[in-house]
Amino acid sequence: MENERLVTGLAVAFASMAALMIGLAAVFGDPVPLFAAGLFAVATYLFWYHASGRLAAGIYDRVERQARAGTEATGGRGGFGAGPREAWRRPGADGRRRRTGREQHGRAAGRDGGGRPGNAGRISTGKARSILDVGPGASQARIKQAYRSRVKEVHPDRPTGDRAEFKRVTEAYELLVDD
Repeated sequence: MENERLVTGLAVAFASMAALMIGLAAVFGDPVPLFAAGLFAVATYLFWYHASGRLAAGIYDRVERQARAGTEATGGRGGFGAGPREAWRRPGADGRRRRTGREQHGRAAGRDGGGRPGNAGRISTGKARSILDVGPGASQARIKQAYRSRVKEVHPDRPTGDRAEFKRVTEAYELLVDD
């Protein structure tokens, strides 16, 4: 978890406040601080639950169950965007650091602003068709199907993925759907 120390620190602070409120209730014999202590105790538990990773684990388990149920309901076909696959891992499960949003979108230090310059480097329609392996008379549905199939092979998040090829496939698709 990225902010484990911060969340743990907040849990300790809220636990201290709960203990202080219980102490005040005991010293003054007033039940009102007990209500505040209860709220601080609930907040402490939620912070601890989050910092321990159990909150994220529960969410991922729920997503996996829903995906399994969806795959079983469709006869094992799954489909594009159907949820986690067998090779899907939780963030950090493979020991790698999670990438930040800037890194995911190719705007890490040392790279350009992430935008594509005008028409410089654009590929021809014929080259785009050969990248997606579609003929000149291919329908928009066939182009979309070929794009999805090709992207599954070259996506950078896959072990055999290739970022440059992924960009080429995406550019080819964008060019052909604009026709």
